[in-house]
Amino acid sequence: MNVFLTGGTGFVGSAVLRSLLKSGHSVIALSRSARSSNALRGAGASVVEGDITDSGWVAQQLVLADAAIHTASPGDEASRGVDAAVAEAAVAAFSGTSKPYVHTGGVWVYGSGDDITEDQPFNAPPITAWRTAVENIVLDTDVHATIVQPGVVYDGIKGIPGTLATSPRDESGALHLIGSGNQHWTTVHVDDLGDLYRMMAESGIGHGYVLGVSGQNPTVREIGEAMAAGSGVVPESDAETRARLGDLYAGALLLDQQAGGAKARSLGWAPTRPSLIDELRG
Repeated sequence: MNVFLTGGTGFVGSAVLRSLLKSGHSVIALSRSARSSNALRGAGASVVEGDITDSGWVAQQLVLADAAIHTASPGDEASRGVDAAVAEAAVAAFSGTSKPYVHTGGVWVYGSGDDITEDQPFNAPPITAWRTAVENIVLDTDVHATIVQPGVVYDGIKGIPGTLATSPRDESGALHLIGSGNQHWTTVHVDDLGDLYRMMAESGIGHGYVLGVSGQNPTVREIGEAMAAGSGVVPESDAETRARLGDLYAGALLLDQQAGGAKARSLGWAPTRPSLIDELRG
């Protein structure tokens, strides 16, 4: 397949790019800078440079591809506009065709839960409450759309775990947790996640929402203890965490989430990378 990819230099997108190329697909990667273009070409992708928020231009690029995967995200207030523009482009280019479109969502939209599945109602914290309306841009059409919903993505301390790794330490060297540390994070290795995106595109059909989670759901305390390597950990109040990290971001990190990812496994995905705890202890 010839796959159009956004966010190919990002944490998740670069893993998707590696998985696609390893499986023999060609990749057209969207770039917004000369530096990104050089990195993408070095990784083995073809490059088009343009404005990701120009849905008309993006649609023109998508027409030339067999599938599209959208992983780009500014990670700020511009995220909604970026996601909406790409979703609108996918509808314009892929409606009435059999071409698959894979979009990035997130597990946080479900709120806290000890057995989260794709079928349960959303209870999104404010930081991700906008996602549903954007995702419905494609889900309410005939586009063969899949919304991959990653958990806490990691590669060692890369990704969200880095927020905990860089927490302050008290006078004894103990690492400050995020909140009490009793909340669970549902996790996924970035390379396993990259394989899931690829498989969803390869399937050629839309699967709706698909959780990208490994089934490993450690507590923040367990993660912190693995990071602290014997130095100990110390809990914070939720208010202290919100003051330190900001109310929006902290509100998501304080969610207590566990999920198994059975739907992704039923579609043939089998995560194989080490758990976050094993990586940190290794």
